[in-house]
Amino acid sequence: MNNKICCSIIVINLLLIPFVPAQDRSPVAPGAQLEKLSEEFKFTEGPTADAEGNVYFTDQPNDRIMKYGVDGKLSTFKQPAGRSNGMYFDAQGRLWACADEKNELWRIDVASGKVEVILKDRDGKLFNGPNDLWITPAGDIYFTDPLYKRPWWSHRTPEAQMPQAVYYLSASGKLTVADADVKQPNGITGTPDGKVLYVADIGDKKTYVYDIQPGGKLANRKLFCSEGSDGMTIDSEGNVYLTGKGVLVFDKTGQQITHIEVPGGWTANVSFGGKDKQTLFITASKCLFSLKMRVKGVSQK
Repeated sequence: MNNKICCSIIVINLLLIPFVPAQDRSPVAPGAQLEKLSEEFKFTEGPTADAEGNVYFTDQPNDRIMKYGVDGKLSTFKQPAGRSNGMYFDAQGRLWACADEKNELWRIDVASGKVEVILKDRDGKLFNGPNDLWITPAGDIYFTDPLYKRPWWSHRTPEAQMPQAVYYLSASGKLTVADADVKQPNGITGTPDGKVLYVADIGDKKTYVYDIQPGGKLANRKLFCSEGSDGMTIDSEGNVYLTGKGVLVFDKTGQQITHIEVPGGWTANVSFGGKDKQTLFITASKCLFSLKMRVKGVSQK
């Protein structure tokens, strides 16, 4: 077969590959409408779901952690709550929280509500304010530490002490800097196999993707998209959700596939929850919203 015929066959085969427009790959369930579940808060953040699908989130200015149960009931889980911000459940069902009041990282026993302070400083110096975290299947933790000066702080602003960075806390308790080459890291999430990490540098309006190496080291940093984000999550198709002005959804190649418009001002964070893990819960300013999805949230493998 000569080269001209071979090339023609390749071109014909390429033309036969169907093109699917981005909007047709939306993860939102057909006909689904955004539902406002409550607007009784001052500023909502940090949604995360337990194994049953109950969603926990923070009302940071009011210093409380809320629970929206799979039964549709809303309740206060913990108050005061260390001005908690981003949160995440580990494989043992313990709730980890970025406790902003004293710049700490907490682990909460859900049954008793007992708090264990896991990190309160680095080498005797206060963190800027742990903001969001993600836990690998092995129990290692990545968290972001941007500086947002808080009105409730009684201590001196730690601005001159610590770089705004991404940190890695191994399951054995060793703390290291995972990436300091960021301006203001914020939202963070990863793939359920524990091999890929996404970090939003909201201060530089960029989101990066990394390969996670043995021992937790990050490698092969690449620009994922030219958008920052406050909070992040990922779904069963590998789509990545960014927040701020509503919810932006990108496929695993970094192509935007949809924009979920959310009323009420700033959209802080998102998480999948509900009995089937097929409902997207959205914290936006004073409100908690839900949206039925075509896809599911992911569980760690």
